[in-house]
Order: sequence, then structure tokens, then C-alpha cells
Amino acid sequence: MFNAITHSQIYVLDQDEALDFYVGKLGLEVAADIDLGFMRWLAVSVPGHPERQILLEKPGAPAMSEETAEQVRELVTKGVVGGWLILTTPDCRKTYETLLAQGVEFTEEPTERPYGIDCGLRDPFGNRLRFTQPAD
Repeated sequence: MFNAITHSQIYVLDQDEALDFYVGKLGLEVAADIDLGFMRWLAVSVPGHPERQILLEKPGAPAMSEETAEQVRELVTKGVVGGWLILTTPDCRKTYETLLAQGVEFTEEPTERPYGIDCGLRDPFGNRLRFTQPAD
């Protein structure tokens, strides 16, 4: 029936700050930045892979009322309703050191796992991210 997942979504509280983090620090690229009038459609992707995009959505209209959006913002900030992103890298420790030098705050240092080496961090809004160096 289906043959691809093209878009996923996470909530961010400030789309310009999200651009700075996801593009400026993590090295993703802007796949779409469109003012639809009722919302800004801002999506990023891994360089060279625009077929798989992450929508960086600000909670609010038209998807929810302002009251609900405020509740979502509070929960995102606490890190309990945000999304998960898992990225891969050829060298987890090197990527960790590069991002640490850029001021990225980690929740877990690179750790050996049965599936490879991975570590954890949160974006400026509370969304949980991991990146993994898959085992050979």
C-alpha cells in the first residue's frame, strides 16, 4: 500500500531558534521554508536526502486552540510530549566532540550498545534526540 515515509513532525517553540540548532549546529539542511499565511511550514532534512523531512512545527493554529497550544508548549518544555529523532553518523564520538564544542548539551555521552555506539541530547525545546554509529 505505502512505499515511503516522507515527513515526520516535532514541536518547536521558536522556529528561528530551531533553524539555528538543526541547521547551524546539527548540520541538517532546510528542505522547505514556506509562509502559508496561517502557519510557517519549516522542514529540515539530512543533507542529500530531501525525500525524508522533519517538520519543525510551532504549536498553535490552525491545528489547535491557543489554550491547547499553551499546554503543548509546557509539555514540550518538560520533555514529555516532544518527539524522538534518531540520526546515524559514521563516527559517534567525533560527532559528539564536534557538537560539544559548539555548545550542544548532551543527556548521555557516547556509549557502546549491542547495535553500535550512540548518545543522547535534547534540542533547545526539550525534544529528545539520539545519534548512532551502527555496528559493523
